[in-house]
Amino acid sequence: MQGINDLTIEQLKSALEQIPQAKGFRSKQIIEWIYKGVASFDEMTNVSRDLRERLAEEFTFHYGEIEQRFPSKIDGTIKYLLRLADGHCVEAVLMRYKHGNTICLSTQVGCLMGCKFCASTIGGKIRDLTAGEMISQIYAVQKDIGERISNIVLMGIGEPLDNYDNVLAFLHNVNEPMGLNIGYRHISLSTCGLINEIDRLADEELPITLSVSLHAPTNEIRDKIMPVNKKYPVEQLIAACKRYIKKTGRRISFEYILIDGVNDTPQAAQSLGDLLKGMLCHVNLIPANEVEETGMKRTPPHVVKVFQKKLEDKGLTVTVRRELGSDIKASCGQLRKNRMEQNA
Repeated sequence: MQGINDLTIEQLKSALEQIPQAKGFRSKQIIEWIYKGVASFDEMTNVSRDLRERLAEEFTFHYGEIEQRFPSKIDGTIKYLLRLADGHCVEAVLMRYKHGNTICLSTQVGCLMGCKFCASTIGGKIRDLTAGEMISQIYAVQKDIGERISNIVLMGIGEPLDNYDNVLAFLHNVNEPMGLNIGYRHISLSTCGLINEIDRLADEELPITLSVSLHAPTNEIRDKIMPVNKKYPVEQLIAACKRYIKKTGRRISFEYILIDGVNDTPQAAQSLGDLLKGMLCHVNLIPANEVEETGMKRTPPHVVKVFQKKLEDKGLTVTVRRELGSDIKASCGQLRKNRMEQNA
């Protein structure tokens, strides 16, 4: 059945118009409940039982429930394993900052992209998440902590632009004033570089932050760690990023995971600086999270500093990502991987 919480508000209004008892102010009540994050029609206490039963005949809720939670003793980060209706699991991470609570959430069960350093792609992609399953991660975490989430990063399990239509519906839903009312400027979307979808997203002209997982300055290096580069090589990806910047006027954030001996050499820093010089962008350096299956190691701190300095000398704005939840393995995919191994 159609997931009622997958629909945008315009789609909701149109669908409810087809149910005589749901017209007028009843429609408004139902929409308000959905955007409060209810997980069943029984929670709609001011809607008649007959109407709730009719809605249950037409629709379902696509929802995720907290299966496990792992709070960090270091910085307040909480990692969640959420179980979906079909039994599959995804992850979300709550991160606390001075500017508010941020959630990193998943867009797919597994991932098709095959990046060599990432635990999320182990086992491949199982399916896309619906818009309702994505937004339910926020509602579940908000209910758990009793606080509002004000910032979203689509950097969890999955490639968001490989699930384009559902992700776009999700973006519209979280921005809805009747619901979470989270401004687009408080949302970041990460992609490994699906060029056609980057161009589509530019045409949407949503003032979100686009984060591009670059992780290498040359095709030679990127081919080894990111299979997507064989379809969309570096020069084509950078050209798409420049089109995005020109179309939207928005700065792009380039994510760069530093892997010891792979992409962290002075020559790599020089090539990256030359590649991005003059672009409206920000470079976010990320010491690699070590995943047992990959054998890849994180770059030592002193090498990170040298790499950062070389980029700054090229006039680039560079930060090193603050590491959160190190005691709970907060990097994406590890918790789900452990659960899959337990169930095998």
